[in-house]
Amino acid sequence: MVENIAPRKVWDVLQTDPKARLVDVRTEAEWNHVGLPDLKAAGKEPALISWQLPPQMAVNADFVAQMRQAGFTPEHHIFFLCRSGVRSLAAAQAMQAAGFGHVYNIADGFEGPPDGQGQRGQVAGWQADGLPWRQR
Repeated sequence: MVENIAPRKVWDVLQTDPKARLVDVRTEAEWNHVGLPDLKAAGKEPALISWQLPPQMAVNADFVAQMRQAGFTPEHHIFFLCRSGVRSLAAAQAMQAAGFGHVYNIADGFEGPPDGQGQRGQVAGWQADGLPWRQR
């Protein structure tokens, strides 16, 4: 079972654990238009590997291979992020099934659930918690 970790806790771990990495599994359009976690203060960059590929949003059949090509090993502590925590959970489960034991889902993702007006980024998640992020 993949554990959900609060964004603030993830930020603390990224700053203190040299084996901790963040993988943003959203799409290129989301990275370009919504923004990215800014991990410079932790001395890191997010790995950008899409879990689903547009336009059909089919699961990326090469995801595990791309993670390995990006240098991820079972020794890494890998935190997965998407918009709201659904795709990232699926990605973490796939990596767990591939033998990676230290995988975690970032609860509520980058933007979190919509508020009463249907806007994301205000209720919960990386942005709502005031964690560093930037436009690409």
